[in-house]
Amino acid sequence: MCKSIANTNTPTKILSELNRASSILRDVMNESFTSIVTNDETLQLEIKEYLQEIYPEKEKIVKLHSSEIPIFEKYGIERQIKTSFGKTVSMSKGAYLVIEHTEALHVIDVNSGNRSNKAGSQEDTALEVNLISATEVARQLQLRDMGGIIVVDFIDMHKPENRNKLYQHLKEQMAFDRTKHKILPPSKFGLVQITRQRVRPELSIKTTEANPNKNGDVEAPIVLLDKIEADLEKFISNPKNKKVQLHLHPFIAAYLLKGANSIRFKWYLKHKKWITIIPRDAYTYLHYRFKSPRD
Repeated sequence: MCKSIANTNTPTKILSELNRASSILRDVMNESFTSIVTNDETLQLEIKEYLQEIYPEKEKIVKLHSSEIPIFEKYGIERQIKTSFGKTVSMSKGAYLVIEHTEALHVIDVNSGNRSNKAGSQEDTALEVNLISATEVARQLQLRDMGGIIVVDFIDMHKPENRNKLYQHLKEQMAFDRTKHKILPPSKFGLVQITRQRVRPELSIKTTEANPNKNGDVEAPIVLLDKIEADLEKFISNPKNKKVQLHLHPFIAAYLLKGANSIRFKWYLKHKKWITIIPRDAYTYLHYRFKSPRD
């Protein structure tokens, strides 16, 4: 800081707190990082400067997102948020978690789902699913920052050695959690009790979408298509809009693109202009927007 003072003109910032991105990198950055992407040029420079100090060899992995597709859409962040913060959390091999919250504690139920039983016995299947679930439970506790008492209902296992394997695996996965916590061994009923320090309010993201209409009835799709086509004609009539993008919910996008003689192809024949359909995970069912790439 003193060296900087001698060679700068006032007023100049010579020292400041780390920004949020740099503080996150300080805590989690390691050799496994292969890419860091930001859509802000200033932030890109700040991250590069910080990496020059802590990981000079990793400076080249910082990239600027310049695509017209929003950064959260490009890298599937919207989908990850909706699947990671919902009541049900899907995992590999068909297993899933159901997470419930009460005033007193959090309850996580482990389910094997409709996975095929390739293991040698029911006990082996239960162990396999429980180990996968333990990894996801440790991830969810940190992701949602769940604190207080957490009870996890794993699938019952009759062999003590298998229950111990599960206990040791869960402790290994929770070892990456810097928050103070304590784990008790599984009971005979497969229940594992965890206490985790509550540092801040639990991160809760609403993943359900409200019905578009107040009366609870969904508008007929054909009416929605009429509205889209009417707005399309208005948008195309503007000579400034040489290229056309239609952003809308993935379900509606799939309907517009279905088949060789799709609705989009009919639009092309009618308006002599190709419409780029872009599915947007963040949009509700009846939400859509026309854009020109120059926007």
